[in-house]
Amino acid sequence: MYQFVTGPLAWFAFAVFFIGIIVRTVWYIRGLNWQMDRVAYRPHMRYGIRGAVRSIGYWLMPYGTHSWRNNPFFTLLVFLLHIGLLLTPLFLLGHNVLLQERWGFSLPTISESAADLLTILVIVSAVFLVLRRIALTEVRIITDVKDYLMIAVAVAPFVTGLIAHYQIGNYQFWLILHILCGELFLIAIPLTKLSHFILFFMSRAQLGMDYGIKRGGMKGKGLAW
Repeated sequence: MYQFVTGPLAWFAFAVFFIGIIVRTVWYIRGLNWQMDRVAYRPHMRYGIRGAVRSIGYWLMPYGTHSWRNNPFFTLLVFLLHIGLLLTPLFLLGHNVLLQERWGFSLPTISESAADLLTILVIVSAVFLVLRRIALTEVRIITDVKDYLMIAVAVAPFVTGLIAHYQIGNYQFWLILHILCGELFLIAIPLTKLSHFILFFMSRAQLGMDYGIKRGGMKGKGLAW
């Protein structure tokens, strides 16, 4: 079973992830319509790129936007969750040992204590984000079962990985379940709302280009809008 989930099934999960991300990116770009968006992206590319970089940069900076600063605790949770979701699987020692064994390369690694801390921060942040969705009316009314499932899918590899790491119960069972949860997470990213993994950058770039062109120096230069 271990050979299957770390071999053919892993290849399948990575294939769905990478191909799906490419397809979602292409769909997003092809869906842009300058008549509808009222932004002539190509003729004013320099202003647009400047606005896109600025927009993405501010939103990737903790408390870099008014929205982040207006919701300080929520911002902290979001950044802790996403930092852990990104750094832990990429730089975990065990994952990189497996990468070296299976595919002949590895990335730099973090210490076990750092990985444990990031894992716990992911789990705690996710719990608080779920409680926030339940407690705040304005968030609860736009939340459905799929949103809770997506959080569960994202956090499951961390919970099972922590249990496997500390060998609580049947180690082989939790290890296999951890790998399966990780592969489900990869597959779910391009197919669900978790696609904001890439679409966040696409939408922020588009909005940044909109503002960069319309309000970033092009105003008064013959633009019809």
